[in-house]
Amino acid sequence: MKWYDNLFLGEKAAPKAAKMKWKISHNAGMVTAYVITFASNPDNLMDIIPSRELLQKGYPKKDMTIIGLALGYEEALQVVQQIIQETYDHTGGTDVKSYLLTGRASS
Repeated sequence: MKWYDNLFLGEKAAPKAAKMKWKISHNAGMVTAYVITFASNPDNLMDIIPSRELLQKGYPKKDMTIIGLALGYEEALQVVQQIIQETYDHTGGTDVKSYLLTGRASS
């Protein structure tokens, strides 16, 4: 599992980001936390995954890059909207992965 350097954070998740990252990285589980990752399916833009799913032994985390954190599903949707809006504002398109991997400036 990799963490994106300029992680997108929900409003409620921002003050707890360091603790959330540690817990998720160490399989400590956070019931209301959601991670936003690059899409596992090329037809999608991103995946929203409840962090409790990452606790499963067989969950494929090795190649996963977490680009956003949120507390609650509604906040996760807001973070996804923020990522798509920023991508569109800077590129005129919705290729989130290309935009984020080719040098998004720190916000």
